[in-house]
Amino acid sequence: MKTISAFVALLAALSTPVLANPANIAARATATSSSTLPAVSIKGNAFFAGNDRFYIRGVDYQPGGSSQAEDPIANAANCKRDVAEFKKLGLNTIRVYTVDNTANHDECMAALADAGIYLALDVNTPLYSINRAQPAESYNDVYLQSVFATIDAFASYSNTLLFFSGNEVINDDSTTSCAPYVKAVTRDMRQYIGSRGYRQIPVGYSAADVDSNRFEMAQYMNCGTDDERSDFFAFNDYSWCDPSSFQTSGWDKKVEQYSNYSLPLFLSEYGCNKNTRKFGEVASLYSTEMTAVYSGGLVYEYSEEGSKYGLVQINGDSVKELADFTALQTALQKTEAPSGTGGYKSSGGASECPAESSTWNVTGNGLPAIPVPAKKYMTQGAGKGPGLTGAGSQNAGTASTGTASAGSGQISATSTSKASAGSLHAPELGFAPFVCGFIILASTLFGATLL
Repeated sequence: MKTISAFVALLAALSTPVLANPANIAARATATSSSTLPAVSIKGNAFFAGNDRFYIRGVDYQPGGSSQAEDPIANAANCKRDVAEFKKLGLNTIRVYTVDNTANHDECMAALADAGIYLALDVNTPLYSINRAQPAESYNDVYLQSVFATIDAFASYSNTLLFFSGNEVINDDSTTSCAPYVKAVTRDMRQYIGSRGYRQIPVGYSAADVDSNRFEMAQYMNCGTDDERSDFFAFNDYSWCDPSSFQTSGWDKKVEQYSNYSLPLFLSEYGCNKNTRKFGEVASLYSTEMTAVYSGGLVYEYSEEGSKYGLVQINGDSVKELADFTALQTALQKTEAPSGTGGYKSSGGASECPAESSTWNVTGNGLPAIPVPAKKYMTQGAGKGPGLTGAGSQNAGTASTGTASAGSGQISATSTSKASAGSLHAPELGFAPFVCGFIILASTLFGATLL
């Protein structure tokens, strides 16, 4: 009787499909948060939180500026101070440029989740990044170890919205030769996320406000085999200077130019400050004249760092809201996201790779192969990162020694140590695995009854 009971119980278990973890993954548990935000996925050229179109309504957040390599979300007290201001603005996203991949971010990420705010995160630091003057040497295993360690530190939070593989690495026509290395890092990050069994967190690039090659970079990040293509493309845009308009700023021409682009597109920085900022562009950015192509944007920047872009002035524990804060707050309050799906493209293929030209110095479509010593991270994990005090990577480690073959970035081995699925979409399971399991189980139990 025990044998038959076990048989029935196991048969029942086999007949129940076991699906991957759902997209609604909870933020890492802390004593201060009970919030859960839906992990954001990509459909066509848009972001979605569950079944709802997701538009980025955010600011760039790096108190101290680029001159100080500090992690603003490792300081829980300062983070909570600023979350209160984010809520006043009605934000759903912040971008952080530099983090310490050895620090604990639980408390700040929980505070952000409680406020309904996602994180768009750059994985580079001043010491661990691609050097545009020496891209081949700086694309090495020491650098990738730091990048992958940063992914490890943030992949478990449901409000990690996306990762930037680079920011303004190409800043003029002469540095377009860096493009293959930026694209290789993007490929490697996507492969690492899948190989380690994390949910499918989008990875893409933040391009500089350079008209001569920005569209070529967008095409380049979306061409080639699927493993080489980016998940999204973002760029910094300061062409709307109040008073202006959709047509005067040239934004209408950009919408037309990117109308057939198949990846989510958004502004990673915006907010020209040549004149008094009224943020008139907000009304256009979240209107149907743009939402078929754009998914919102991030205002530069939260804190005043001497360049007159700040929304607030930070002085110790206190925050002074500046005129730009009120202007942005008013603009966002007046502008709701469009209802429905905003006219997004539900499908689309790869772009054509741009041809070499006087403003695009990339020959061929091949990418550098991942540095050989970095391959082990795909199965073993990156281990502890160097943080913000490491020796740096730009003149260290082993560089790539050849050109990657097409499809080399595909996920070939998946870690079994992670609970999260490699994709946000639960797989469809056929009946065949259960039939095979039933046959094996039946044979085993039948043999046991003969012993």
